[in-house]
Amino acid sequence: MKKYFPALAVIFAAVLWSLDGFLRQELYSLPAIAIVTLEHLIGALVLLPFLFRGAQQIRALNQRGWVSVFWISIAGGLLGTFFYTKALSYVNYIDLSIVVLLQKFQPLFAIALAAVILKEPFTRRYLLLALMAVVGGYFVTFGLQPITHASDKTLIAALLALLAAFSWGSSTVLGKHALKRLTFPVVTALRQTITAVIALVVLTSLYPSWEIGSISTRQWMFLLIIVFSTGSAALFIYYYGLNHLPASHTTLYELFWPLSAVALDYLVRHRPLSTAQLIGGVVLLTAIILLPREQPDNA
Repeated sequence: MKKYFPALAVIFAAVLWSLDGFLRQELYSLPAIAIVTLEHLIGALVLLPFLFRGAQQIRALNQRGWVSVFWISIAGGLLGTFFYTKALSYVNYIDLSIVVLLQKFQPLFAIALAAVILKEPFTRRYLLLALMAVVGGYFVTFGLQPITHASDKTLIAALLALLAAFSWGSSTVLGKHALKRLTFPVVTALRQTITAVIALVVLTSLYPSWEIGSISTRQWMFLLIIVFSTGSAALFIYYYGLNHLPASHTTLYELFWPLSAVALDYLVRHRPLSTAQLIGGVVLLTAIILLPREQPDNA
């Protein structure tokens, strides 16, 4: 039974992330960077004991290891979460299902970046699957209507969702690299701490007059729920699974995120996707299922 724990961990984290969109949409009136800052600050405090226990591992990190940690903290922790939270703030212009499905462009971006940075050649199969994913993503977002008929808010929300996918996709490879040098609890704690510090600097720079006292009791409740379920807790569980699984397997198990999110959006919000959007979702997910074969398992 133990051999199934890593896979079950990634699936459980993916299901938690599908709930995350509902929770974040309740905080749409707060600045997105404030949400990112507070959730990571609270998460960093909770995970502080792991930071102390891993002090020796952290001191032994070389320059490449620190680059990996800072990249997953800035791209995966700060930018990815910010873009995703901001996209969900357009709750009246785009469905949760669409935002979540667009996240599955992550491996597409990861492989493209590997080709650009590591000079790995594009295969014809990759280009075909990439085109297939883009077509699927278009129909998921716009259905049968031309892009010119979409509102500016819908376009902005979709673009933010894709930027989140780019940020998270670019940090996947480096996250795996960091796990070769640090245990998964230390990676999680270090990422939360670095993200919290950088986000706090950004928050005070962009919103110098913003006051934490403006947060209502209800919003605090949702922030705490995010930290102890879909935020730090889910990240901790996910890194445990990622530490024991090849990247291609992890990508497949993560598909429970969009699938459960679409189901929940229909059951809770009664927002079904149109036939064209459903077909687009199937095309997009099929391309993503086949895409990991284009990259090595140890990526």
